Amino acid sequence: MKISRSRFVRSLALASALAALPVVALTGTAFAQATPSADGITVYNAQHASLTKEWVERFTRETGIKVTVRNGSDMELGNQIVQEGAASPADVFLTENSPAMALVDNAGLFAPLGAETLAPVPESFRPANGHWVGIAARSTVFAYNTGKLTQDKLPKSLLDLANPEWKGRWAASPAGADFQAIVGALLQLKGEATTASWLKAMKENAKPYRGNSVAMKAVNAGEVEGAVIYHYYYIGDQARTGGENSKNVALHYFRNGDPGAFVSISGAGVLGSSKNKREAEAFVKFLTGKGGQEVLRDGDSYEYAVAGGIASNAKLEPLDKLQAPKVKPEALNNKAVTDLMTAAGLL
Repeated sequence: MKISRSRFVRSLALASALAALPVVALTGTAFAQATPSADGITVYNAQHASLTKEWVERFTRETGIKVTVRNGSDMELGNQIVQEGAASPADVFLTENSPAMALVDNAGLFAPLGAETLAPVPESFRPANGHWVGIAARSTVFAYNTGKLTQDKLPKSLLDLANPEWKGRWAASPAGADFQAIVGALLQLKGEATTASWLKAMKENAKPYRGNSVAMKAVNAGEVEGAVIYHYYYIGDQARTGGENSKNVALHYFRNGDPGAFVSISGAGVLGSSKNKREAEAFVKFLTGKGGQEVLRDGDSYEYAVAGGIASNAKLEPLDKLQAPKVKPEALNNKAVTDLMTAAGLL
């Protein structure tokens, strides 16, 4: 069959345009069939997409290494990696919270990280085995309505929210990985019996919302008096909208090693199945190094910097003043948490 010259020229132009397209984030099941390019890496990303985009752009600008990103949630991507096993196309896994990192590590799917990658991160922000590493952190807070609660009426402990007087007065997002990480810390610190009892009381006392930002909006609107969330939802809204969704809200930090002062760690790890381990480790090393931590300090994610002595964003309560409890991130057990929450009727 003959092809006209004009049709040939149009086809050639289309092929050239497609070849020039930049690497983009992929979503959906089609991604699982993608093959990482020889000169780049594939990241399964459960961190905030905007933050990871900043990291990727700076890393690629500094190293020339291309990065393809698939966005999803902590446990969704963690379970997918476990299912894919040695056939996973992922080179690096990033999470918001550490239970999904523990899930993949317990399946033996991470490659050990090098000493230079681990060294900038304090031991409290990484597992002892060095199979993955903390790259950012977020603090648990009680966001409260300033028109309904004064400081002398605030709960002194997360455990106080199980008391009958808090019935119908507080909120959380129980289905989210954020809240489940907080429950994981409670389980590690106080044991199964206390956690189960607290969750049973939560079923009676708390109003469930889908998402931390939605729970905070409910506090702002006066639907509830307070909510257990992470700090950056409030800080971010104050900075980006001038308090559109938080003008009636303030943050209460439990401190004193309380479970409600839990600081959750965002993690990064290189998959043992990666065919691009050198480039993959370079990316994780960038995240724990000066460049990656400066993105946290200077950007608008409002998560804590945890490595290299880089200060966190000045809008944040200093990390060393949070008096967070000592929690082993590698021991946060999401399955045990979801089992207890299901038994309590929260999931």
